[in-house]
Amino acid sequence: MSIINDDDAKRRDRHDIIAEILRTAKEGKIKTHIMYKARLSYAQINEYIPALVANGFLENTTIRLKKYPKKVFKTSQKGLKFLESFESMNKLWSNPSNSS
Repeated sequence: MSIINDDDAKRRDRHDIIAEILRTAKEGKIKTHIMYKARLSYAQINEYIPALVANGFLENTTIRLKKYPKKVFKTSQKGLKFLESFESMNKLWSNPSNSS
């Protein structure tokens, strides 16, 4: 008996990873929280975050947390539009008989 869910065992493509990062960062999160929530390695998060910021999908701000500055990443309007489109496409893909 397998305890691994099929969704967890499936390899994610680039779009799935980007969508997970953007979902996680909707309210603003530090990089470490995004990394763990999106199940990414340190190398992967350091590849995706700069690209998403450079392309306008994430916004980068600095906040003070216990006297220390922390970088917080938040999904931008462009990122929210991407998420909305991505989720619509997934619905169409998973239920092709209702796509009239």
